[in-house]
Amino acid sequence: MLNTFSLAEVAEEKVATPTVTKATILCAILALVGVGAGLYAQVVGHEHAFANTREMPWGILIANYAYFAIISTGLCLLAVLSHIFGHNRLTALANRMVYLSIVVIFGGFLIIGLELENPHRMLLYNMLSPNLTSNIWWMGTLYSMAVGFMFVEFYLILTKKYSLAVTLGVLGALAELAANTNLGAVFATLSARPFWYGSQLPIYFLASAVMTGSAAIILFSNWAYKMRGEEMSQSTREGLQGAGKVMFSTLVLLAIATTWKFIAAFAGGAEDVRLAALSLLQGPLAMNFWVFETVVGMLAPIVILTLSRMKSQQALSAAALMVLVGAYFQRFDIVVAGQIVPIYNGFDDLPTYLSYIPSVAEFLIALGGFGLVGLGFLLGERFFGKAFRPSGHH
Repeated sequence: MLNTFSLAEVAEEKVATPTVTKATILCAILALVGVGAGLYAQVVGHEHAFANTREMPWGILIANYAYFAIISTGLCLLAVLSHIFGHNRLTALANRMVYLSIVVIFGGFLIIGLELENPHRMLLYNMLSPNLTSNIWWMGTLYSMAVGFMFVEFYLILTKKYSLAVTLGVLGALAELAANTNLGAVFATLSARPFWYGSQLPIYFLASAVMTGSAAIILFSNWAYKMRGEEMSQSTREGLQGAGKVMFSTLVLLAIATTWKFIAAFAGGAEDVRLAALSLLQGPLAMNFWVFETVVGMLAPIVILTLSRMKSQQALSAAALMVLVGAYFQRFDIVVAGQIVPIYNGFDDLPTYLSYIPSVAEFLIALGGFGLVGLGFLLGERFFGKAFRPSGHH
């Protein structure tokens, strides 16, 4: 036991190396730059700082928020399932998943808070005048509830009150599940945007959550062990292989869902739906769709996972990184493709496709979200590293 503790102490000393310190500082700078860009937008006005227009009111910041919110949901769901059905492969990863779920959703909160022109009104009137018929109200409320449950759950894990932690974890997962499908419904219930409208997106977002959550825990776990210069335990390796199988399964499901989305668009969809689909296949979003979303985000990971049989940690990490990159472009493409066709298409000489290129301020705020997630991950590994070890799990 003494040898075990001494090895843990040595590993934790390695986390505090100058390289990691520089990475922590870099992530903190990115987060501060993002906040600065958001404050700049508040001063000069969002209409001047952002590239959004009345015709395309949602842009990269909405896509980034959806990206982080979906990853957080996936991490939370996988963590609670591994805690409830203990003694499975994912159990060794569960505590890190709980913590990362909190960190990642805060990255989303930072971005959506800076995207709103008056975020203080959201905080105030969310409680004073709740609109129970609003999907956006439910989304914000449910994600806030989920974060509260997960905070308490993680504290209970640290204090080794595991039974109560599992209860809070279940409540947090239910809130995240409801919030995630509600996020999909924010898009899916907008009948004015026929490319989004329908029942597919809430389920699509849920499948994406499981896929990106499994990819995130694979990537962050490998980074954590590389930072420490520590050999990965057998239980952790098996846990990552289990996460790889989950990632592979949902990748295949999403590839099938994407294929049928296009078949439905061309088989019986309205003209606006077909034009939106064509914007992805051969229009302004074709590069995003074919290169990043399809090849990098789906086909290449499937091939890598199949050939490696998920026995290589390097292959798992590479596939996980590709999945997360592809998922980012999926969120961006969904947001933009749903708006890129003018609502009154064909009238008053409107263009076939509207134009949207994110502004510098939007890019910086998006980077700020990634910086906050990176900062939270690095600080978590430094201060809560023992809880993330297999021996720290119940």
